[in-house]
Amino acid sequence: MSESIVKTKSFELAIRGVNFYKYLVAEKKEYIMSKQFLRSVTSVGANVREAVNAQSKPDFIHKLSIAQKECDESLYWLELLKETNYISELEFESIYQQNNEVLKIIRSIIITSKKNS
Repeated sequence: MSESIVKTKSFELAIRGVNFYKYLVAEKKEYIMSKQFLRSVTSVGANVREAVNAQSKPDFIHKLSIAQKECDESLYWLELLKETNYISELEFESIYQQNNEVLKIIRSIIITSKKNS
């Protein structure tokens, strides 16, 4: 059940991340940090998908751990974009909250999976 939730939410985050990247490039003319953000935010869902198709429980945990790292990296780039005044507090809070929610779900699944193995 939680696998499909995280799969859906990480895909929604990737879509939002792509649109946010397009906004940053078109409106703010920011190309470097936004590209790093794009790479990490889209990698979350890709690694979640790999985890869903894992060959074993340890492989599942490993793939989700990579997704967790990418999700946390996305938060870093958002924080940096905010602190360098490329995005407003309002823009930051909105996408940061969504990103953080996915991170919490992934962490919860990892913890539960480790307990059950």
